[in-house]
Amino acid sequence: MLEKVLPHAMLNVKLNLESRIRTLKRDWAIIYDMLSGKNNSGFGLDEHRQLVVAEYAVWNSYINLRIISSIYDLVLTKLIS
Repeated sequence: MLEKVLPHAMLNVKLNLESRIRTLKRDWAIIYDMLSGKNNSGFGLDEHRQLVVAEYAVWNSYINLRIISSIYDLVLTKLIS
């Protein structure tokens, strides 16, 4: 269908869909770990608004942990390459 609408766009639909599926799986894994995984104390789900909820301190500790692990991964990548 995209080839009919945008014939010269050179879109590779299969690669785009596979990339999107990987992104959705990664995002779903993060939410699942928040609600059902280990160390999930303080996280909950607001059924009415369909949002993950937590106290301010819980969010801050979660975000700091993610930032530290991202920095650690970046440093390891630089050391390896």
